[in-house]
Amino acid sequence: MGEKRGNEGKASPAHGLSPRASSLQHAESALIIFAKAPIPGQVKTRLCPPLTPDEAASLHGSFVLDALERSQEAGRHGSVTVERFLACAPPADHVFFKIMEERHKVRLLRQTGDDLGVRMDQACKEVFALGYQRALLVGTDVPSLPASYYGQAISLLADHDLVLGPSLDGGYYLIGLKRPIPDLFRGIPWSTDQVFPLTRTKAEALGLKTALLPTCRDVDTLDDLLALVNEKGLSARSANALRLLASRLQSRTRT
Repeated sequence: MGEKRGNEGKASPAHGLSPRASSLQHAESALIIFAKAPIPGQVKTRLCPPLTPDEAASLHGSFVLDALERSQEAGRHGSVTVERFLACAPPADHVFFKIMEERHKVRLLRQTGDDLGVRMDQACKEVFALGYQRALLVGTDVPSLPASYYGQAISLLADHDLVLGPSLDGGYYLIGLKRPIPDLFRGIPWSTDQVFPLTRTKAEALGLKTALLPTCRDVDTLDDLLALVNEKGLSARSANALRLLASRLQSRTRT
C-alpha cells in the first residue's frame, strides 16, 4: 500500500463513518479498501509522464472499481460474514465515493491522519470500536488480486495475530488484524522497500504470530504497468485500458 494524503485532524468513529455505516452491523469481519478519488494530477503521479494526468486518473479509477467488484466475493467465504468499507481521500462526500457507496453497497470511512500509518491505524480502531472481530486493509494497486486471498486472510486470522500480503516492491498490499496494534504502523518509511521487512521486524518484537499471503506486484511505476499488461486475472475493463495505454506509449516513443 502506497502513501496517500489524508485530511487534517482525526475523526471519532461516529464522525468518521458515512450515515450508512451508523446502523448496527452484524458481520464478523471488516474489509477496508483504501482509495483516492480519480482526480487528475493527484493519483498515479509516478506514471506521469509518460502517462498524462487524465490517463493516470482513468487507470486509477479502473483499479478502484476492480477492487470493489472483487471484494464482493469476500463475503462468500464459508460462514464468515464480511462488511466492506471504502476509506476515502479526499473526504467521503466527494461525488465519486457517493456513487461507489450507492452502486457497490460499501460503507464510507474518512481517511484521517498525517501519514498512511496513522490513517490505517485509525481505520482499524474505528471498525474494531464498532464490534468487528477482524479487519483487513487493502489498497487498489493490485488489480489482478484474486478474490480468494480475502478468504485466505480471514481463515489465517483464526490462529494468527497478523496476516500480510507482501508486494514485490518491498511493501504490502494487505494487512489483517484481530485487534488494533498501533506499533505496526509507527516509524515506517512509507513508499519505500523497507515497509514490509520493518513491519515483520516489529511483529516479531511484539511477539505476534504472522502469516503471509503470496507475493503480488502492485502498480506504481511504468515497469509495473507494462508487466501488468500480460498478467492474467485482470478485469476486461482494466485489461482493455492497459492495452490502450501501452499502444499509446509505443506511438509516443516512435514519434
